[in-house]
Amino acid sequence: MADVRAFQGVRYDVAQVGALSDVVAPPYDVIDPALQEKLYQASPYNSIRMELNKPEPGDSEGESPYTRAGRFLRDWQRRGVLRTEEQSAFYVYEQTYEVEGETHVRKGFFARVRLEPFGEGKIFPHEQTLAGPKADRLALYQATGFNLSPIFGLYPDAANEVLRKVEEGIRDKTPLIAEDHLGVVNKLWLSTDPEVLSVVGGLMGQKPVFIADGHHRYETGLRFRNEKEAAGELTGPEDPANFCLMMLVSMSDPGLLILPTHRLAKGFPGLTAEELASRLGAEFETTVVGEGDAGLEAAAEATASSDEQDVLAFGTVADGKWTVARLRSDAIMDKLAADHGAEWRSLGVSILQVLVLDHLLASLAKDRSVRYVHLAGEVRDDVAAKGCDLACLVPPASMEHVEAIASALETMPPKSTYFYPKLLTGLVFNPIR
Repeated sequence: MADVRAFQGVRYDVAQVGALSDVVAPPYDVIDPALQEKLYQASPYNSIRMELNKPEPGDSEGESPYTRAGRFLRDWQRRGVLRTEEQSAFYVYEQTYEVEGETHVRKGFFARVRLEPFGEGKIFPHEQTLAGPKADRLALYQATGFNLSPIFGLYPDAANEVLRKVEEGIRDKTPLIAEDHLGVVNKLWLSTDPEVLSVVGGLMGQKPVFIADGHHRYETGLRFRNEKEAAGELTGPEDPANFCLMMLVSMSDPGLLILPTHRLAKGFPGLTAEELASRLGAEFETTVVGEGDAGLEAAAEATASSDEQDVLAFGTVADGKWTVARLRSDAIMDKLAADHGAEWRSLGVSILQVLVLDHLLASLAKDRSVRYVHLAGEVRDDVAAKGCDLACLVPPASMEHVEAIASALETMPPKSTYFYPKLLTGLVFNPIR
């Protein structure tokens, strides 16, 4: 089963950097240029300088964002800005956040987890990956020799036994606190009791781990490790390159929230609710539920409250109407996606992509493009600005879907899940060299 270890992390010395809030950053894949600049200005020690260093004029192979990230890290270590923990620990991590007026608290712990190829052990992916992000992260791993941002892993634990045990090691301890740019309050405690560390490692050794977020970083860790082995640089099974930094959260954690990923599609100019119903009618029962904001609210409620994945909703920007569509039968998806399993075929995002966009509406599309958002408010703003022609709402996937599809060694379509909030970079780093 999964090999989960306590480790001696590398952390900021807050006596030197000041507020922890000033040096943390989101992971690289959600940082736009404006946020990157804001983080650069927050502190000369902000982890953005390692996680996503700015390109500079005249950059080359010998002088690049990656080489600068490595220099910042080594310089901060020499100066004591970054310090290696004196003893091994699990790092309890709590995030308090709000989504559409409701407050949630998610809690897990950072650990060092042994890398293993997907399909050969008990660590399972659930989403597809792309070559570009993996090449980017590999260059950063090579330049720094560190996992800078954690992978997000989930494990089954109906009684939350593991986290309760980890928390025995943080009783009466004061957390470090950082608030991020989205207002999420992040707290970190060190759990160092040797007995606790041993018991938790044993408990986790009995469990599979499912990757929730960070698939590119996990696969990059495997490649980094394999390249070291091929070069004869791997010192043995305990070499740091055999492990990755992971945040582990119970699938039963009450604060674990999966947001849907709605699609905003261009390339359907003039599409109306009437024509949409005509196109979908062979496979869906369709109902216009309203117009404008009231229609969006009704459509969002229909997808969010459905116990099944076969309810989709569509906003046709040309006439401002919202349509709810329910799939009549699984037979068409069985035919169109016969090379996938039943759980994959039943996903709302699969039905939307394979049946609706690529089949029923394909002949209408003109230079189709799709953007992704997660909240109804984001959909409303884009529709109001006429940023899309067709807004597509999908129901959120559940943990049961993630577990079933990953256990079957399949991956969901891209942008199937969004585990909010993202895990911060800068709370603890893990050396891999």
